[in-house]
Amino acid sequence: MSPPATPAISASLKAYGFLATAGLLWAGNTVAGKMAVGHIDPVTLSTLRWLSAFGLVAAFSIKPLRRDWPKIRSHWPLLLGYGAAGFGLFNIVLYSALSLTSATNVVIEHAAMPAVIFALNYAIFRARASVAQIAGFSLTLFGVLVTASHGDLMSLIHLNLNRGDALMGLCVLLYAGYTIALRFKPDIHWQSLMAVSALGAVLACFPALALQGVAGKIIWPDATGWAIVAYTALLPALVAQVAYVWGVELIGANRAGLFINLIPIFGVGLSVLILREPLHGFHFVALALVCAGITLAELGRPKSGT
Repeated sequence: MSPPATPAISASLKAYGFLATAGLLWAGNTVAGKMAVGHIDPVTLSTLRWLSAFGLVAAFSIKPLRRDWPKIRSHWPLLLGYGAAGFGLFNIVLYSALSLTSATNVVIEHAAMPAVIFALNYAIFRARASVAQIAGFSLTLFGVLVTASHGDLMSLIHLNLNRGDALMGLCVLLYAGYTIALRFKPDIHWQSLMAVSALGAVLACFPALALQGVAGKIIWPDATGWAIVAYTALLPALVAQVAYVWGVELIGANRAGLFINLIPIFGVGLSVLILREPLHGFHFVALALVCAGITLAELGRPKSGT
């Protein structure tokens, strides 16, 4: 599933565009999650999101699925696993963490994902991160901490940890594992990959939805809820995931992982534009730190490009 060929643009530049697009759309998913409160519950949102995404991509993927069927049949546990872990379970665990701990804690713990990707890549594949990549990660992490603390880093020592933070740790492991496992994906069309992976996400969501129903906690969507389902199914679920996969394919998991820390920065901008939240000077400082960290990591990447 290779990204579209555009010879005039370098692979790295294309990857930056794909990964920045994914970060922007995932930041929009965070804003949509805030707007969803009272209109639809998190488990129902995740289930309908992936059910809609599966229906949408499958409807236009008959030819690619037929062409890729021999490879799909040989790799179906891996492809369904991508969707179950990286799509369905990730979102359910993330939404559950948000219901138990603060958004600040979630932002900080989410920012550890590039470091976990570095560690897993080294532990499993002996893929080393350069000194510049580690320094770049440190800068992006510092930028996220500036955002999460509203410019007051000392306030972070007063954070309270609970079960939600443990769930967020699981969340980070799920998506980091998904990211490095992308190196094993078969060479199939992106529509085939998304169709089978989205099916895996749906299958992972159904048991959680059943438990939600037994507990009597399902909030069926109203008009606003359905609008949020439509947005999250089309853009964060499909477009962002495809863009992220292409980015990882072009420059590797270690380099792509750093772009995840753009999500809280983009989230601030979208919150200002859509939710009318105030914009402060520390937001610009955080953006500069994250961009400087990514630039440093890219300039000092290992010769292998990973």
